[in-house]
Amino acid sequence: MTDTLKNITPVFDKMLNRSDKEKLLSQRSICIWFTGLSGSGKSTLAIEFEKELHNRGFLAKLIDGDNVRTGINKNLGFSEEDRNENIRRIAEINKLFIENGTITINSFVSPTNNLRELVKEIVGPSDYYLVYVNASLNVCEQRDVKGLYAKARKGEISDFTGISAPFDEPKNIFLEINTSESDIKTCVNILLSKFLPIIELQKENEKL
Repeated sequence: MTDTLKNITPVFDKMLNRSDKEKLLSQRSICIWFTGLSGSGKSTLAIEFEKELHNRGFLAKLIDGDNVRTGINKNLGFSEEDRNENIRRIAEINKLFIENGTITINSFVSPTNNLRELVKEIVGPSDYYLVYVNASLNVCEQRDVKGLYAKARKGEISDFTGISAPFDEPKNIFLEINTSESDIKTCVNILLSKFLPIIELQKENEKL
């Protein structure tokens, strides 16, 4: 052991813990993980869901793939190794937010079941809720807001999920929402009906 390591003294036992933060916020902190193809509606749904939780007095943090790629993970590319590291870092960030009592809403393609299991392992199975935002490849291509599918079809983007790279059908999901069959408002209401009973904590003065 180096002299530097000898001087490290963790103080976790002296810090406020997760339950203290959750009681303050009157909510249970969890990780809600949206997976789905590009164009399936993950980001749009996550944005509206966060707004609805905020309007109901919940503290939530939206973590979006594009935002992360321009910030903490801007040094990563799209190789398999970099994609794995991208998701690993996000999972660790989720863990920090959860320990602070915050509900996280994540919008990531996370195309393989191995990646989704990695998040579950890091965050913890009791705090991890996988939501499959489902829309057919045809619908996603029709939307193609960013023009990525068109570029992938032309060979301008390699290893693009759904075209030249695989997307594993999610396993062990908590909820599946099909955005090609329901509008955003309906989808958000489905999310609220499923998650409000999980995240609501009764305030102490309401127990009396």
